[in-house]
Amino acid sequence: KKATKSKAAPKKATKSKAAPKKATKSKAAPKKATKSKATKSKATKSKATKSKATKSKTAKKKAAPKKAAKSKASKKKATGLLSGNARVKIKRVCVLTGGGDAPGLNAVLRAFVKEATSLGIEVYGAEDGFEGLIQPGRCRRMEPSDVSGILPRGGSILGCSNKANPYAYPVVRADGTEEHIDVSDRVVSRLRSLGIDALVLIGGDGTMHMGSRFMEKGVPVIGVPKTIDNDLSATDFTFGLDTAVNTATWAIDTLHTTAESHDRVMVLEVMGRHAGWIAMCAGLAGGADAILVPEIPYDPKRVIKKVNERSKAGSTFSIIVVGEGAYPAGGTYSAVAAATPGHLARLGGAGQRVMELLEGNIPHDVRVTVLGHLQRGGSPSPFDRLLGTRFGVKAARLCKEGRVGRIVALRGTVMRSAPLTEALKEPKLVPVDGELVRVARALGIEVGQGPGYTGK
Repeated sequence: KKATKSKAAPKKATKSKAAPKKATKSKAAPKKATKSKATKSKATKSKATKSKATKSKTAKKKAAPKKAAKSKASKKKATGLLSGNARVKIKRVCVLTGGGDAPGLNAVLRAFVKEATSLGIEVYGAEDGFEGLIQPGRCRRMEPSDVSGILPRGGSILGCSNKANPYAYPVVRADGTEEHIDVSDRVVSRLRSLGIDALVLIGGDGTMHMGSRFMEKGVPVIGVPKTIDNDLSATDFTFGLDTAVNTATWAIDTLHTTAESHDRVMVLEVMGRHAGWIAMCAGLAGGADAILVPEIPYDPKRVIKKVNERSKAGSTFSIIVVGEGAYPAGGTYSAVAAATPGHLARLGGAGQRVMELLEGNIPHDVRVTVLGHLQRGGSPSPFDRLLGTRFGVKAARLCKEGRVGRIVALRGTVMRSAPLTEALKEPKLVPVDGELVRVARALGIEVGQGPGYTGK
């Protein structure tokens, strides 16, 4: 038994052998270190996350200039378009006739549609000026068959509008009052939805100013000068002037016989706004006795003196041609309707004013004839048909070449193009000391004194 007990003794040894378990526990101690490493690992991950967040923020900050870059690119594109040196690929265009109508518009449309189609360009036409791009369903495809037989017709087969200004479009509020809103983005959106590559604008100074603003929005524009006023700087002549002058000259010829029959002074008021080209050209061609243009404020006393001198010399009648924008020295132009946002004042009453200044100061009755829209309507003259045709073909070729930001121009006898910005310079007016004024004075026609005048 003792031996058994002694044999059992090794159990204690077993216990002593078990002692290393404590060592195992001591070995387990590093688990705390592992936890410590895990904590460090989490901290490292946390730092990494923060680092990623920092990088993300930095990336966002770096990404921000992309918008600025796009904005700069947009501005650069607009600047390029405005320079008149830009070139774009054009497969589809939209053409419209803006502002008031003018004889020769259909000649331009006919030539443009025919030439553009032959050059592989699709042509769409917007009805009633910008109205066709503001309202849905007003823009249609145009083929050569659509312009057949329109050369001698006045007006525009597409229609015109001098009220559809996209930057000041009139709308009626619920209370019945009218306000003007900017719908230019709607026009841009419609052009994009139709797949239009360029906008061809046939119009005057107002339409060209709108075209310039659309180029600032990135819309490629090509201009064709149209106005009976002939006041666009980019070209020597605009179509419509010649027909208007022919009509006004016919009116002077017609008034001569009735004025002479009744010993009257006939005052003929013609269009032209603030440019006196129609008045001066028709007055010279029709043999007027006085030509009053907006560029030279007139002295009523000089006009009265002219009529009285003719009476003393045995002439019992006189013809006075007045531009609608003419006014007496120290005064201002006559208007029948004030300007509204985006729209000019409606001129009128210049002839009536002259009549009132003459009455009681001359030994004649005075009558006023306002030629008005007779100058805009009717079949265009051969010169305007030819000029409109040349303009249309040139505009189509500019489209084929992709030359945008430009306006068709007649320089001398050669058809050229110029940067659209040239049409936006100061209006082309009758030079107060130019040849036409000098010729009128040489013939004894009263045209006013004007700056630098040294005659009697």
